[in-house]
Amino acid sequence: MAEPLSLGLLGLVLLALVLDLIIGDPRALPHPVVGIGAVIARLERAWNRGSARARRLKGALMCVLVVLGTYALAWATLALLAAIHPGLAWLAELWLLASCLAIKGLRDAAREIAAPLARGELPEARRALAMVVGRDTAHLDEAEISRGAVETVAENTVDGITAPLFFALLGGAPLALAYKAINTLDSMVGYRDERYADFGWASARLDDVANWLPARLTALTLWLSALFMKGLGSGEMATHGALAATWREAPRHPSPNSGWPEAMVANLLGVQLGGTNTYRGRVSERARLGTPRRPLAAGHIAATLRLMHGGWLGFVLLMAAMILLKEAW
Repeated sequence: MAEPLSLGLLGLVLLALVLDLIIGDPRALPHPVVGIGAVIARLERAWNRGSARARRLKGALMCVLVVLGTYALAWATLALLAAIHPGLAWLAELWLLASCLAIKGLRDAAREIAAPLARGELPEARRALAMVVGRDTAHLDEAEISRGAVETVAENTVDGITAPLFFALLGGAPLALAYKAINTLDSMVGYRDERYADFGWASARLDDVANWLPARLTALTLWLSALFMKGLGSGEMATHGALAATWREAPRHPSPNSGWPEAMVANLLGVQLGGTNTYRGRVSERARLGTPRRPLAAGHIAATLRLMHGGWLGFVLLMAAMILLKEAW
């Protein structure tokens, strides 16, 4: 296993990025997150019962067991393979790191929404959006479909790309997988409804802590990438005032972290995100982020994907600079 925050680990992570960009997550290969999810589902069925206090304690215990168990299993597997042959451990860690990233998957999902939307095929675009969001999509128009796609790409730039990269460079595949375990716990039980408010409390709070720094660094690298794009002649990026507006607006989001990439994307594109969402017939109001200088449309999905790629690339460069400073020191 490569040393944390080292040039060797940086090289391995860069190869994992290339692997994810080329092949994504082939269905023929087992995915670690699927296994993590299966364990969480079984524990939730067995433990999510009793008083509110009991559910909260058992939920916290599940959180600790899943995260530490994921880290320990990944570390032990790589150590065992390294004892057999270092090359086996290297290949396994490369595959595990690539499995923690979702660049190709996020890009493809967004394109599957944007393509029919650009053709005016709203029912197909609604179905594609419903695959990646929890809100009701049956009656959304072009602007609302575009908003859902833009918000999903912005938020998942952190969850699916930059945060895994951050933990991968800090601790290799074991720490990156531990982060994915935290993220999976939050996505499965980190809700505020009657069933999960107590049992998923620890999972939701741990996810907030894990994403705190990556979310804010991602907002910064999104802005830096927009400056670069604007320098190349992309006039659609409104970089002036975007940092200050994001700083002001991000805390309005109900999530302590999701507001940062979403507010930055909204301000860079000159659109407004947030508003009214409906979940299983229940209306939910989200804070508005960004000043709408133009209406949301299908083209903003492609623009958000360009920001996504620029954001994660800037994030890698930022982390690489930290590693080079560490090596020089």
